[in-house]
Amino acid sequence: MSSVQPTVITPDPYRLGRFYAAVAGAVESRRVPEQGPVFYLGLRVGDTELGLVAEAGLELGTPQRILLTVEVPNVDAVLDRVTETGGRVLGPPNDMPWGQRVAHVEDPDGNRVNLVHPVEVPTGSAAAGEPGTPGDQEM
Repeated sequence: MSSVQPTVITPDPYRLGRFYAAVAGAVESRRVPEQGPVFYLGLRVGDTELGLVAEAGLELGTPQRILLTVEVPNVDAVLDRVTETGGRVLGPPNDMPWGQRVAHVEDPDGNRVNLVHPVEVPTGSAAAGEPGTPGDQEM
């Protein structure tokens, strides 16, 4: 397990599991309990486990304070899968100056998700690490 594990609370872990399988290639890695109604689904996404925790009475639509970012092989190629599995595309993908192509979407519960894949950073951009940029300063 990673040192930090993202976990999404949802009234329907199976629906979200299907969404993340279709969009991010997630594979079920754990299920608790093994039989009966699920409380926890662990999904392997690359080298990370995304946890889905069942909470039947959860009211969807409450303000979100966490953003999931998921790296996919090709952002443009997976956008149709977002809507096919109950999610929503919030706008077209964009190339960002820090070297990612990003599409902003929502999963079927309305959680905000950034789908990303790497792109080349233009030479001479602030994102390339020129002196004086925030990326050069220690925290």
